[in-house]
Amino acid sequence: MSKEFTYQDVAEHNTKKDMYLVVHDKVYDCGKFVDEHPGGEEVMLDVAGQDATEAFEDVGHSDEARETLDALLVGTLKRAPGDPAPKSPATNASASNSKSDQVGTGIGVYAAILIGGVGAYFAYNYMQQQQAQQS
Repeated sequence: MSKEFTYQDVAEHNTKKDMYLVVHDKVYDCGKFVDEHPGGEEVMLDVAGQDATEAFEDVGHSDEARETLDALLVGTLKRAPGDPAPKSPATNASASNSKSDQVGTGIGVYAAILIGGVGAYFAYNYMQQQQAQQS
């Protein structure tokens, strides 16, 4: 039977050597793993003692990472009134929309540079022709 933790219980474990994280309402003891984390300890320390679901999912962890996480499971989170709410799917949808907007903006910038380069090429050739005709 897994142990239940309150959000306050988890929040007390927020140091490098004593670190609990919540992912999908499951509590993980990551204190022994923090030095081995491929993304570095800083990203884990940023969410130590907190709900790290959004940060975990945004990175797109591998199946191996998820198996490692399962090995660190110590219990489940018992949410109480006043606890920070889990991130809703609507929040994640808007985050993915903003990512696609950023991609669209990036393509627009490349298109503007390309069009500007083509315009400059033709302007240069036109000027060369005008100069040749004057000579």
